[in-house]
Amino acid sequence: MAFQFLRNFLTVESSVESEKPSATPKIERFNALDPSTTTDLLVSIIERDGGVIVENLIAQPLAQTIKSDLKPYFDTDRVDPSGFFPSTTQRATGLLAKSDACAELACNKNFIDVANRMISSTYSYWTGQRRETVTSKPVISSTVGFRVNPGGRQQDLHRDDSDYHTRNVDMPMMLGCVTALTKTTKENGATIVIPGSHKWGPERCPYDHEAIPAELNPGDALIFVGNLYHAGGGNITKDEARETVGIFLSKPYYRQAENQYLMVPPEKARRLSPQAQRLLGYGISRPSLGFVEYMDPMRILFGVEDEETVDM
Repeated sequence: MAFQFLRNFLTVESSVESEKPSATPKIERFNALDPSTTTDLLVSIIERDGGVIVENLIAQPLAQTIKSDLKPYFDTDRVDPSGFFPSTTQRATGLLAKSDACAELACNKNFIDVANRMISSTYSYWTGQRRETVTSKPVISSTVGFRVNPGGRQQDLHRDDSDYHTRNVDMPMMLGCVTALTKTTKENGATIVIPGSHKWGPERCPYDHEAIPAELNPGDALIFVGNLYHAGGGNITKDEARETVGIFLSKPYYRQAENQYLMVPPEKARRLSPQAQRLLGYGISRPSLGFVEYMDPMRILFGVEDEETVDM
C-alpha cells in the first residue's frame, strides 16, 4: 500500500514538473553569410519554432534602395478604414511593380530555397493507367511595406493564413519574409511573435505576454510560417520610424490575397525575370492550373521557354 502511494505521489510530481513553464522562448538567429546556414538548418528551425531570424539576408545597400523606392508610397498612404493597421502605420503594396529591388528581394535564394522546400506542392494522380507526379512551386500571396511611426499602437496578434480558412492539415500553406529597412527594436515596433504557436490548435487564443520581439538590423529578416501568431509591435519612441518590407508566399493553388495581375499587370511584369513572373502567378501550377487557351501564359505573354514551361 505504501509503495502504491509513493508511486502515485511520484507520478503526480512528475506531471506537475512537466507542466512548469519552459525556459523563456527565443527566436533563433543565423547569419546568411555563414556557410553553415543551410536550407536544411533553416527549415528545421522553422518547423520547430514557426520562425527564424536570418541576419544579412540582403545587403544593406539593397535595403537602402528599397527604403528609397518605397518612401513616396509611404508618404502618401491612406489611413486603413478597418483599423487593423493603426493610423500611424503607412503602407506600400504591389511592390514588384514599384521597386526592382523588391523583386530582387522576393527572389532571394535563401528565402526561395526555404519556401520551395516548405510550401511547394507535390501531387500524384492517374491518367488512365499512367501514374503522374508533379510539383508546383510557391507564388506570391501579397507584398507590403510598412512604416510604423512613433506613437503607433501594437497590432492584434494574428495568423496570416486566416484568409484561407486553413485547417491544421493544410499547414503550412504560407511563408512570410519580413525584412528590415531600418533598425527594428522592441521600442520602435519590431514584429512580435509567439514561438511554437504554429503548433496550436484552433481553440487556443494568443496573449500579448507570450510574444517576443524579432529585433533586426537593416538587411536582416524574419522568416515564418503563416500560422505563427505574430503582430506589428507598438512604437513607443518619440522620433524613430520602423520600416520593414514583407514578401508573403503561398502554395501555388491558393487564390492570392493581393491581386498580382492588377498590381503588376503583364506590361509591368514583362521587364521582370521569369522567376519573379512565376512568383507573381503567371506560371502554371502543374499539371495545368492557370492556363490560357490550353497554353502556358509564360510562353504567350513573355516568350519564356525554359525547364519550367509547361506544354499542354
